[in-house]
Amino acid sequence: MSAPQNRPSADPPANTQACHSLFEDLQALLTGTLVVALGIAMYKKAGLLTGGVTGVAFLSHYASGINFGLLLVGINLPFYVFALKRMGLAFTVKSLLALALVALFTEYSSALLRFEWLHPVVAGVVGGMLMGVGMLILFRHKASLGGFSVLALYLQETRGWRAGKVQMALDCAILLGSAFVVEPMMIAISILGAVVLNLSLATNHKHGRYMAA
Repeated sequence: MSAPQNRPSADPPANTQACHSLFEDLQALLTGTLVVALGIAMYKKAGLLTGGVTGVAFLSHYASGINFGLLLVGINLPFYVFALKRMGLAFTVKSLLALALVALFTEYSSALLRFEWLHPVVAGVVGGMLMGVGMLILFRHKASLGGFSVLALYLQETRGWRAGKVQMALDCAILLGSAFVVEPMMIAISILGAVVLNLSLATNHKHGRYMAA
């Protein structure tokens, strides 16, 4: 009986990690930010809130009338100092670009897209789903929209905590804290949207599952 021949394995080595090309990263940044901006546009139309720093920017915008995009960028800046120290230059640069694109798309979305009528529940569910999918695209290309998503990704990379669950807890805490500013029904719908958003992340973005960098 002849000795069995060694055949190359069809599976790559366990420590091999595919890398995204520059074109793939740019395409993901454009796609992800457009999808997030569409979700934000739905929330703005319905007068809803979301969690994290984006939710803080919404509250500040509703209260002061200051440009939402400027608030989003300004409030996020301290988190990018943390990202640069903990997550590296490439992550920080891509995240800054993603944030700038979302602010730009959100600012000009009203000139290109208008909702004649939008039920708040539909806005909460569909808008939350869109933001979750957009953030998932960014996460898988080592980018984020800053704020608590930087912290959530850091904890996932270092502690193995699911980013979606961390983000959900923080988002719901912020939404509950806004009860003194927004009417209860809008808070309830916003919490529903936050759950939809973060379930999208928790279900589809698990540590070690998606290997490309």
